[in-house]
Parts: sequence; structure tokens; C-alpha cells
Amino acid sequence: MKRRLFAVFSFVAVLFALGLGLGYSSASAKTQQTYTIGTDVTFPPFEFANDQNKYVGIDMDLMRAIAKDQGFKVNIKPLGFNAAVQATQSGQIDGVIAGMSITKERAATFDFSNPYFTSGVVMAVAKNSKITDLNALKGKRVAVKTGTSGADYANSIKNKYGFKVVTFDDSNNMYEDVTTGNSVACFEDSPVMRYAIQQGSKLKIVTKPAESGSYGFAVKKGQNKALLTAFNRGLANLKKNGQYDKITERYLGKDSTAKPADDRSFLGLLKQNKGALWDGFVETLWLTVVSIFFATLFGVIVGLMGVVPSKFINGASTTLIYIFRGLPLLVLALFIYTGIPSLTGQKIPAFVAGVITLMFNEGAYIAAFVKGGINAVDHGQMEAARSLGLPFGKSMRKVILPQGIKIMVPSFINQFIITLKDTSILSIIGLLELTQTGKIIIARNLEGFKVWTIVAVIYLVVITLLTWLSNWVQRRTKI
Repeated sequence: MKRRLFAVFSFVAVLFALGLGLGYSSASAKTQQTYTIGTDVTFPPFEFANDQNKYVGIDMDLMRAIAKDQGFKVNIKPLGFNAAVQATQSGQIDGVIAGMSITKERAATFDFSNPYFTSGVVMAVAKNSKITDLNALKGKRVAVKTGTSGADYANSIKNKYGFKVVTFDDSNNMYEDVTTGNSVACFEDSPVMRYAIQQGSKLKIVTKPAESGSYGFAVKKGQNKALLTAFNRGLANLKKNGQYDKITERYLGKDSTAKPADDRSFLGLLKQNKGALWDGFVETLWLTVVSIFFATLFGVIVGLMGVVPSKFINGASTTLIYIFRGLPLLVLALFIYTGIPSLTGQKIPAFVAGVITLMFNEGAYIAAFVKGGINAVDHGQMEAARSLGLPFGKSMRKVILPQGIKIMVPSFINQFIITLKDTSILSIIGLLELTQTGKIIIARNLEGFKVWTIVAVIYLVVITLLTWLSNWVQRRTKI
């Protein structure tokens, strides 16, 4: 049993070592002046993926132009706003540019660049709404996106005008909440709201821009001073040579009105985004296969620990199952991806963090049904084997496990399918799996219902095929 315990910690250590090794590679890249920059790719026209799945927008173009001007390279990581901020705090990435407002509260945690954009907040309502000003919001529900100037502005006036604020992680869900009538209005920066309306969002702006806020590039406080200095230098150069105006004009000028794709049907959207959806699907499948492999190893070992004749080892098994089955998957993912690096100072790549998360979470469930499957075998079987002179280990291998496996197989198949679905939660740490891909596509075209329907169908088709395959294998092997 000591060997089994050693095996558990060994393969967990291998995963962490892989993460640390890749982290050291990133550190080496820094000496070559390559910086990893996090962003929120659901905030057009500042950052979004175009129809070639390339990240563009005011923030993206500025970052690349500044990097070129200052002689360094950037590796853009589409993490989402919250994950990008946390990854910067934990040292997983070097900086964040995501339409991030400069505030006193954030300045306590981050060092900001000179402001690179100033905008005003506007209020938008559904096209058929009769609301025309802030006074009509009393007692109503208002939607905002986390981390934006619109959210800061709404929270600063909510008591004065008597409305309730609800927060969303991405703009499309915020817009949908208003158009469906769940919220009566939303607050957003003027260029962002105008872009959404140009893309076909069924909203209208009813107020003039108010409370101008400034956007800044941010790094962890006290770190990456060279990067921050280079950003400020490059920004000044771009403003001086006219490149800054060209970039902003590209997305905000009179000729910048984004035309919706010609074909907004389900088939049209599928054709336009088939490459991105395929990449997201492959990432999802690969993440599932790798995770279920390690989860099975972890689960089988911990499950076997729960049936050996040792109270201490039984207790360890029960504790591990209780902890990792009880922790919400989202919390565990964020703890591994941002919490551990903030304590150790070493980076863990998003994919490795995702695998470790699923290994512990899914492995705990596997351990529970391995333990249950073995205990479901009549105790008399073990007693009979031992009475014939077989040692415990051989009795388990030759008598109990063959019967227990037959009981476990349906649960194993089900756990594989659950793992596939659980990968969607890992979009929170920036993995470009199928769900994150869907968010990125929606940020560009605002066709939330149709895109999510396509994503849902892909999941259902894959899960159905896996179920059929598993049933076929089960029949063929006669387990």
C-alpha cells in the first residue's frame, strides 16, 4: 500500500513538474523580451476574434504596435477579464490589457500605464422600451459587465436612483438580459455599446456619455517595470507618429461600421466558424482523454486504499474523496491555476492546471464507485478465498476485482461523459475549448442563441457517439 501511495504522489508530482518546467520556459522567454499578455476577447471593439480567428481590436492592435516599436514580442492569451486579472496577480502572465479602467482600488494591486483611451459611459435599453432617463430606473434591475467603467458608474449611482445592479462576465449575456426583459437597461462604454448595436443588438442608447473613464495597461504591482516603461514609451511614440489615431480610427471612425456577416443562418454561422469550432472541439476532446487517464489512475488507487484492512489508509481514502468531491470544480480550477502560483511563484500552464483539476475532481468520483463496486461484492467471496489460503492481495486480484469491475463499468462510461462536459467550466482559466470558442464567436457576431445551439449540438453528437461506442465495447467484451 505504501507503493500505491507513492504512485499517487509520483504522478501528481509529474504533472506539477511539467507545469513548472513550462513555467521556467516562459521565464526564459522573458529574457528574450517575449511577454505573455492576458486579455478579454469578448469586449469589441477593443478585443475580439475576427473571422480568421485572429485577435484584433484597439487593445490588440495597440499592444502589437507598441511591441514592434519597442522591440519586444507579445504572446496574447485570451483568458477573459476576471481570469486575466487573477493570472496577472498570481504571476501567471506578465500583464493585462482588456479595456481595464484605472481606479484607486485597482491601483493598490496593479501598476498602470499612462491612459491609452478615455471614454464615457452610456445607458442602453431594449428598442421597444419607454425608458429615456435614469429617473425611470427606480426599483428596476440594471445589467453591467464586471470590471468595466459601466459597472463602476452604475454602482456609484444605484443608491441615488434606486435600482438594483446585476453583473455578467461577458457583454453578450448582458445585452441578452436586457433584450429579453430580465433587466430594463445596461451601462457600457460608448464605443462598445455602439459596436454592439452596429452588429445587430436590439438595443438603443438613451443617454449622453457620462463620467469619462480611462483605460490602462496593467502589471502586477512592483513587477515588470521594464514592460510598463516600454509600453508608455511606445504609446507616446504611436501618438506622436500618428499610428495611434490610425488604429482608433480603424475601429471607431465613420468607415469602421462593422457589417454583419451576409449569412446569419445556422448553416452560415457553422460554415464561417468551422475552423474555430473544430479547434475548440479538438482541445475539448484532448483535455478529456488526458484528464480521464490521470483521473482513472488517481481514482483506482484511492478507491483501493478504501478497502484495504487498515483504518489509517481507509481514512486517507475517505478524506481525499470527501475533499475533492466536495470542492466546486470552478473553485478548484482557480485555486490550482492562480492560487498555487501566487504562493510558489512558479507558473502552471492552463492546460496542465485543467488536467490537474479534472484529475482530482473526476478521480474522487471514480474512487467512490471503485470503492463501492468492490464493497458490493459479497463479503463471503473474500472469506472463502482467504479460507483457501489465498493472501489478501491475490484474493482481491483473482476473486473480488473481476466481479467488482463488472459493477463499475457503467459508472466508468458515465464518468467519461461527465468529464467531457466538465471541460466547459475550464474556460474560466482561458482554455480555448468548445465553450470558450463559442464565447469568442458570439463576441464578434452577437448571435448567442444560434451559436450556443450549434455548440450544444456538437456536445450532444459527441456524447451520443461515445455512448454508443461504450455500449458496443461493453457488449463485445461481455463484461
